[in-house]
Amino acid sequence: MQFFYDLFGNVLNFTWQQAVMLLIGCALIWCAIKKEMEPTLLLPMGFGSILVNLPMVHTEAIETLFNAGIASELFPLLLFIGIGAMIDFGPLLSNPKMFLFGAAAQFGIFITLVVAVVLGFDLKDAASTAIIAAADGPTSIYVANYFNSKYQGAIMVAAYSYMALVPIIQPPIIKAITTKKERMIRMPYSASEVSKTTRILFPIFVTIIAGTVAPKSAELIGFLMFGNLIRECGVLNNLSKSAQNELANLVTIFLGISVSFRMKAELFVTWETLLILGLGLFGFVFDTVGGVFFAKLLNLFSKNKVNPMIGAAGISAFPMASRMVHKLGREEDPNNFLLMHAAGANVSGQIASVIAGGLIITLVEKLL
Repeated sequence: MQFFYDLFGNVLNFTWQQAVMLLIGCALIWCAIKKEMEPTLLLPMGFGSILVNLPMVHTEAIETLFNAGIASELFPLLLFIGIGAMIDFGPLLSNPKMFLFGAAAQFGIFITLVVAVVLGFDLKDAASTAIIAAADGPTSIYVANYFNSKYQGAIMVAAYSYMALVPIIQPPIIKAITTKKERMIRMPYSASEVSKTTRILFPIFVTIIAGTVAPKSAELIGFLMFGNLIRECGVLNNLSKSAQNELANLVTIFLGISVSFRMKAELFVTWETLLILGLGLFGFVFDTVGGVFFAKLLNLFSKNKVNPMIGAAGISAFPMASRMVHKLGREEDPNNFLLMHAAGANVSGQIASVIAGGLIITLVEKLL
């Protein structure tokens, strides 16, 4: 009989906000399984959001995991080792001017910061929201946690959802701001050999330079470049494979379940959450626009024209953005091969987004 009393009491304690979170959790699981959208993250995040929103459920274990992995910044840093081990910087080193597109495609971050402040967010929450536009989940988590934003759950969901939605969001934006003639521009690619010495020195120099220019990004860029150094050194092949696979996958799963601690109904089901999702999309759009228009600007002064779509690949969503640009180019001209150029801009965006995160932290701290 006591069982039925307890059950009835739990039902009475169940709020409509918790019901909404259960639906959101189911939606994230559906996206992970049915649509294969970032499944290693969205599935544990969705399941965790269901778990933490059940009435009378104690979440000390998830809170412990959150404090150990996210509040301590451990999970994002470990994940960057795996990401760095996955990235081949060869296309970027073969064509260094692609660095410019990675920088240009971070425009949306800073305009979103301004808009968020105008809409009434305090500076720390505005900065945490603006970094969604980086299209880089670990950087978004790092910045939101650094500022202890109360909107961490919404920011993390938005960051990873928009990363997965690159093939849906970017094409209509690109087509709206480019002409068919521009999208058909061919860019010959001469695959110059990048020496092993260059590949080894690159992550070391990037860490030194980025850490000097934007000290707040030193940890993030350092762990990213350390992962890449493991890949390129040639003496840690097994460790490189483990970082790309076991480490990256396990950390992503723990990251997803930990994030759910910030997805409790009272924190997530608010008007501010909808606004954050909207601002994230706004920033994402302007990242794309900034990259494309920067390419158009270069074409005004350059003899060798750049396909403006390359600018859209300058966001951090690797490798989805470069594949999407290559696909769009093939749709306009089946013989147009943009993948290597787009990949160069895309990996540049990975570096630029981390540096942008460090610059945002530095800027906000100076203003406060």
